[in-house]
Amino acid sequence: MIEWWVDGLLGLMMLWLAWQALSAADLLRAVAMFVTFGLLVAIAWIRLGAPDVAIAEAAIGAGLTGALLLITIRRMEDQRRSGSREKRRAKAD
Repeated sequence: MIEWWVDGLLGLMMLWLAWQALSAADLLRAVAMFVTFGLLVAIAWIRLGAPDVAIAEAAIGAGLTGALLLITIRRMEDQRRSGSREKRRAKAD
């Protein structure tokens, strides 16, 4: 009986995190929710008896993809800053 509660709670948490990741206005918050979602998916795979898939999900789904998304956000912010500097220079000339 307790296993049903754990699985149900895990499923509800995954749905909530997926919604939070998709509806977040802040990109950094969205990536954090996505990484957390990936870790919960890895736990779900462990509960389903597939530890090899869980390890792959944690490494690729949460780890590597999360890192790539964070790098992308940083580069976007750098480009935004450099773009605003160029606009200020163009207005000054």
